[in-house]
Amino acid sequence: MTPGELREFCLSFNAAVEDFPFSPEISVFKVLGKMFALTSLDARPLTVNLKCDPDDAVRLRDDHPGLIVPGWHMNKRHWNTVTVGSGPDGRPGGGLPDRVVRELVEDSYDLVVAGLPRADRLRLDRP
Repeated sequence: MTPGELREFCLSFNAAVEDFPFSPEISVFKVLGKMFALTSLDARPLTVNLKCDPDDAVRLRDDHPGLIVPGWHMNKRHWNTVTVGSGPDGRPGGGLPDRVVRELVEDSYDLVVAGLPRADRLRLDRP
């Protein structure tokens, strides 16, 4: 997955926006003001911080040592840093398969949406 593909996928979710509250180099993807992904799209290797259920976070770290680690500069219980499957030149290699990354991004988005007030969740469900 290239940086552009990661960005496009994060923005494909309902009401998802990209914000730069920390610096112009750090993309923060939010849904209704709540962060579900954080990445430096220029970083090599490409990594993304994703929200995760605490029990799943530990299991994922054990299943993918070195590729999924406790969230960098985040609450380590609720966030993981995931190495995306791109090499230093943007070509595949060295990280998690795209399918796994997509599942983890989607899980992060869903977890954040589940924590929103009911009225906001209902608003997201409308076409």
